[in-house]
Amino acid sequence: MNDALTISGLTKNYKDFKLNGISFSVPCGSIVGLIGENGAGKSTTIYSILGIVVKDAGTVTILGKEEQKIDNAVRNQIGVVFDGGSFPDTLTAKKLNNIFKSVYTEWDENQFFSLLTKLSLPADKKIKEFSKGMKMKLSIVVALSHHSKLLILDEATSGLDPVIRDDILDILLDFVQDEENSILISSHITTDLEKIADYIVFIHEGKVVFSKPKDELTEQYGIIKCGAAQFDALDKSDIIVYRKMDYEWQILIADRMAMQKKYPKAMIVPATIDEIMLLYVKGEAK
Repeated sequence: MNDALTISGLTKNYKDFKLNGISFSVPCGSIVGLIGENGAGKSTTIYSILGIVVKDAGTVTILGKEEQKIDNAVRNQIGVVFDGGSFPDTLTAKKLNNIFKSVYTEWDENQFFSLLTKLSLPADKKIKEFSKGMKMKLSIVVALSHHSKLLILDEATSGLDPVIRDDILDILLDFVQDEENSILISSHITTDLEKIADYIVFIHEGKVVFSKPKDELTEQYGIIKCGAAQFDALDKSDIIVYRKMDYEWQILIADRMAMQKKYPKAMIVPATIDEIMLLYVKGEAK
């Protein structure tokens, strides 16, 4: 099994939105970041993968099993975390442990309490007294305590302070160190994904714009910043997308080192994932 998750041609039609033939994979041992503006289709994609939303077309394969063959043994190996947490506020972590012992066949009580201690989460405090960051940590602790092989997280670091986010990112990096566990994480905080992701999948208006290794985007892509005359002189085949600003043109390119040699007088800067996404969304094709 090379991929922990594969989706092909995933389609979901709504009255005013269409998830249109989404295809990408999550290789085993990797972290794949799912990005896109609000309403692009990230959550619909995740809900369709999990069967929360009934798709109209396409196939989903999880941990080597096509969706119609996914049984409880496979489901037990999928850890899911949504923004905000989803546990009853009146329960404590200790009571959650008692519940999940009867839910998951692979529930690891020792792992659960060990992670609570590691992340400074109280076992006897009611969840309604937890901060948002504590609730998110608890959700991740639960996801990691039933021997999951695949974590699926939807905006798991949204609204958290930088220290809590960093703690969570370190946990996720530890999770994939054995090269067998895998993560799909959607986030609008692209700096988090620049830190931990191996691949980036960009969804815009219900379609996959690109699915690429993160290092290719951050180390090879670049932005040419120039005036109108220099823009007119560029070889248009070098341009991915461009955007005219008030005082300059911004041009997204795929190989900034090659372009620096080709245009030695041009100002070419590295591109962040945020900038790449913004240019794709607001820029124009060549």
